Amino acid sequence: MREEAASAPASPPRPEFAGAANEAPASAAKSAAGTRRALEDQDQEHSPESDRLAMSGLRVIDVGTFLAGPYAASILGEFGAEILKVEHPIAGDPMRRFGTASKRHDATLAWLSEGRNKKSVTLDLRQHEGVELFLKLVAKSDVLIENFRPGTMEEWGLGWEELRLANPALVMLRVSGYGQSGPYRRRSGFSHIAHGFAGLSYLAGFPGETPVLPGTAPLGDYLSSLYGAIGILLALRHREATGEGQMVDIGIYEAVFRQMDEIAAAYGLFGKVREREGAGSFVAVPHGHFRTFDDKWVAIACTTDKMFERFATAMERPELASAERYGEQRKRLAARDEVNRMVIEWVGSLTRDEVMKRCIDREVPIGKLNSIADMFEDEHFKARGNLARLTEEGLGEVVIPGVVPTLSETPGRISNLGPPLGNATYEVLRELLGISAQEIKRLRQRKII
Repeated sequence: MREEAASAPASPPRPEFAGAANEAPASAAKSAAGTRRALEDQDQEHSPESDRLAMSGLRVIDVGTFLAGPYAASILGEFGAEILKVEHPIAGDPMRRFGTASKRHDATLAWLSEGRNKKSVTLDLRQHEGVELFLKLVAKSDVLIENFRPGTMEEWGLGWEELRLANPALVMLRVSGYGQSGPYRRRSGFSHIAHGFAGLSYLAGFPGETPVLPGTAPLGDYLSSLYGAIGILLALRHREATGEGQMVDIGIYEAVFRQMDEIAAAYGLFGKVREREGAGSFVAVPHGHFRTFDDKWVAIACTTDKMFERFATAMERPELASAERYGEQRKRLAARDEVNRMVIEWVGSLTRDEVMKRCIDREVPIGKLNSIADMFEDEHFKARGNLARLTEEGLGEVVIPGVVPTLSETPGRISNLGPPLGNATYEVLRELLGISAQEIKRLRQRKII
């Protein structure tokens, strides 16, 4: 497999993290530095570019399913961490069957994209020997990510106390619908449910109508994983100073709620409940989505008087921005319907390209409402490398979202699409855990792996 838009090649994990996981801070740093120097001295073929991966040497176990939590592992993997995706030996992660089917029987397009940079290791955690093997993996890893309903890991004998005993320096990310505590902790949680519980869905749609899905993408899963990745990095920073691991606890709804700007303060102080506003915004006007003459859409956001002045000039109606008309925000808000009517008529009389040019020339904040087809043709998406193109045998070229963020000195990369089920089981058990080939064969026969 190759990645045409890659920033840097894949690299083997370095031992700064995993090799020093259970040592005291000072000795861990000394040991890691010494081992790193030894590798640099002895391995003349080691590519200098591999050192540009910021998380190289970090070993992460991803035992979750679907997206909330596992996406945090994907992020770390893009920047060099070794990701061991632990899956049930029969079916694997249900994400493999979620979304659009591909030519690979064990991988949908969603799995190919979101399972990137991972190695698949099969283990049955409902069997005692599977639990024992898992604890051995934990002892040799830095981070564990799980997203089961609270209490599930404990039922398997893999609660925080058991895991911390196996590896005192372990950082554990636990993502669930409602978090590890509270009266709702055992309820099932999905992104769609979190959007509603956290108030996002209540605001999506038009006044007086049925609230709509705030987009079909599972934003809560992605957001909780982003916070999870931040939590992992914070915990690793603490471990560098103290040698101690810790648990990171995130409810999916919390990640969504944290994005809801001032609604809590407005209700707490004034009892104000924000309602659905359709394509507009209560803070400014014109501020919404507008249809062009060629049946396309643009987003316009005039949040200040100066922006509206420039917009009025672009419309060739500078008088609209006078003090007597709509030059002040308060006057525009009071005449919201009238201002929007004029904008709708003007935008609707021009093609999208014409509207875009006139507004951009006058520095009016405007953007296209892109479909994915638009993005594939957009010069900016191409220039930024937002569409990574990978070729894999049997599939041809697969296009997936590129690496975010862009780092100037330690850029990330995509080394592989979502892996086949169990593709690294033998490698990890034989080379990392030192289990004999005969024993691996026995474990496979008993369906423990």
